[in-house]
Amino acid sequence: MDDRKARFEEMYAAMYGPILGYALRRCSSPEDAADVVAETFTVAWRRFDEVPAGEKARLWLYGVARRVLANQRRGESRRRLRTTSLQDEIAAVVADPSDAPAIRRAFGDLSDDDRELLGLVAWEGLDHSGLAAVLRCSKGAARVRLHRARKRFSRALHAAGIELKPLTMNQAALSANGDP
Repeated sequence: MDDRKARFEEMYAAMYGPILGYALRRCSSPEDAADVVAETFTVAWRRFDEVPAGEKARLWLYGVARRVLANQRRGESRRRLRTTSLQDEIAAVVADPSDAPAIRRAFGDLSDDDRELLGLVAWEGLDHSGLAAVLRCSKGAARVRLHRARKRFSRALHAAGIELKPLTMNQAALSANGDP
């Protein structure tokens, strides 16, 4: 193990600069580049026996970094789509778009747990089964927790003077079928 660790540290020292430069030229922020570098070397450590020797190691790491970047971009794209979807959902139930700051405040005033539950459903697209897995509870408990979080959010919106439109038949049918 000590020999493997020493070889990895040697490779890391030699390849950190080139991989960081690669990531910095392709990422929109230094933080994103740092994430790419960290993930690249994490993969290299896990698969160290597959890393070729010498100059080929740099090329192998570029390939890993390229895939890490692709995964990062796909994740960002999914987050943007989820955020857009949530904004559309809010616009569909909110009477006035100028209510957005009040909605943000009402959401921010919820407990961390309620915000997390609502975010897992709205942004991550989890259903009751997915929530149960994340929360490590039964599907029924997840359903109850989500229902209560939604009720608290609804009350917070009402207290902020935001009137919600009633659910459409399609939305009501989705809720009745157990979808979040």
